[in-house]
Amino acid sequence: MTLALRSPDSVMTLERLGAAHPTRLSFLRALLRRIEAEGWTYARTAWEIDPEGFGHAVLTVSSPRSTYSLVAFSTPLADEMRTDRVIAEAWDTSYVLYDGVPTAAEVERLRANAPRQEAGRFTERDLVLARANKSVRLFAHVADSLAAGRQPDAALLAGVGYLMRTTAVYGNGKFGIADRDRIAGRPELAGPFRAEMLAVWLIRTFTLDLVEHVAVARGGDRAVRLDPALRRSLGVGNSTGLGMAPFLVRHPLLVHRWFHARETALARVRAVPVASAKQQADFRAALGAMRSTVARWHTDDPVQAPRIAGLASDLDALAAAAGPLLTAPAPWDALYRHAEANLSLEGQESVVALILEPNGALVDDLADTMDADEDAVFPIDGRMTVGDFRARLHAAYAWVRRFDFADPASEARFWYVSEEKLEPRLGERQAEEGADREQPLAVARDVSRLIDALGAEPAGETVAAFLMRRPAFRHVVRRAQIALAHPYAEVRDNLVAATMRPVDLLRAKLAFFGASRFDPRSDRWLRIALFADAPFPDEICRASAERMAS
Repeated sequence: MTLALRSPDSVMTLERLGAAHPTRLSFLRALLRRIEAEGWTYARTAWEIDPEGFGHAVLTVSSPRSTYSLVAFSTPLADEMRTDRVIAEAWDTSYVLYDGVPTAAEVERLRANAPRQEAGRFTERDLVLARANKSVRLFAHVADSLAAGRQPDAALLAGVGYLMRTTAVYGNGKFGIADRDRIAGRPELAGPFRAEMLAVWLIRTFTLDLVEHVAVARGGDRAVRLDPALRRSLGVGNSTGLGMAPFLVRHPLLVHRWFHARETALARVRAVPVASAKQQADFRAALGAMRSTVARWHTDDPVQAPRIAGLASDLDALAAAAGPLLTAPAPWDALYRHAEANLSLEGQESVVALILEPNGALVDDLADTMDADEDAVFPIDGRMTVGDFRARLHAAYAWVRRFDFADPASEARFWYVSEEKLEPRLGERQAEEGADREQPLAVARDVSRLIDALGAEPAGETVAAFLMRRPAFRHVVRRAQIALAHPYAEVRDNLVAATMRPVDLLRAKLAFFGASRFDPRSDRWLRIALFADAPFPDEICRASAERMAS
């Protein structure tokens, strides 16, 4: 049996993107599978941290081909300096993922530069640059509890989900660090954002080692280690805002690869005729783990909070209905169709993740298809006739006709780049200046205008001749021709509408990273957790022959 992929008209709407869940194809999951399968080694090769928790550490992992070290710096930070905003100039901790094992001289170079972040100076040995702030009260609670010989409050840990949250994780040549081309040929880093995910995974280990170190320094012989189950439940927090939102629009080829891989995986699984006893057990285990995760997922956001409550009810209902569905013909398809008919969008997308989980042998290869050469040239096909182009646009972009751009509410906002920080921002068209510097992210509006303009042209004329007279359409013609061959390339919604929620874009992207516990703080930024419930290096790596620091 062969099943068609889900339609981009359904998959790529903001409403469904804003209900995305991480899957086994998510970037951090793919990285961890490779680390375990290849038998990487791990060592804490330096630990120069004082009793107050300040100093530096080096955490080193080695693949069969290369060695990477997280160089971590923990520094005192006054409360008035602590902020997650991009304008911050100081942080509790700063990090560099280093290519190899740094010498003492290299550590000193990084000590002088990493805490300065954007203001520092870096080399091609520096692969990722990151910084993070403590969740101050929770970090102190955990350290004090362990120092006193008791475990911290599990409910407090569950309510936050992390002791440290990153405010930026930079790769790909930012601020003088290594360009992506330098490492893209390495199999372990070839997938999207693999180097960044490796850095965050090691930051998580450093964070928990740090709090236990502080506890032992305070409590001496009374101190205890964090309970393994509590330790495993904690991830790395992240605060993400509008700067990341346009990514899904600016990288159409890459976005198509991500969604096409996931939808191909779903179609493969739904076509499976029977589920083995082990697969059924694995599904039930995954469902139980997701129910536990959702029970710990809290937010005060008035939109997301009721969605979480609805998801919890959906998962309860799914657990009750799963028995007969798992033994039906084409059980994974039966489960998906049940979800589509009975569950919310949050529930439906959770089922996508759940039914992929027991089918790794069938889908994990797709994780290696999710990268794209975005430097490839996509020239405009000027030979295409206006009539052919117009017909193909009407078919591929029929969704843009849902929007009436004569209505001011359909064009209420505009995207621009902040002059101060050179990051994307969202303006209100009727109330703010700057629309003359609008970024080309209003794809639905621009394609709608292109279709209208082509409607007045002779069908036999070439696209090249049209653009000679109307050069302002060059960018949208090029984009549309890319999307005609890559159907998941477009977010099929109006990104300048008054009702648009940028956090839907953020959640879609972060789900592919492997993020969980999405906590919108407004419609423009959110907090997440990465690597919550994931294994630690000492659980899936072999101990390195290098010296293990005490």
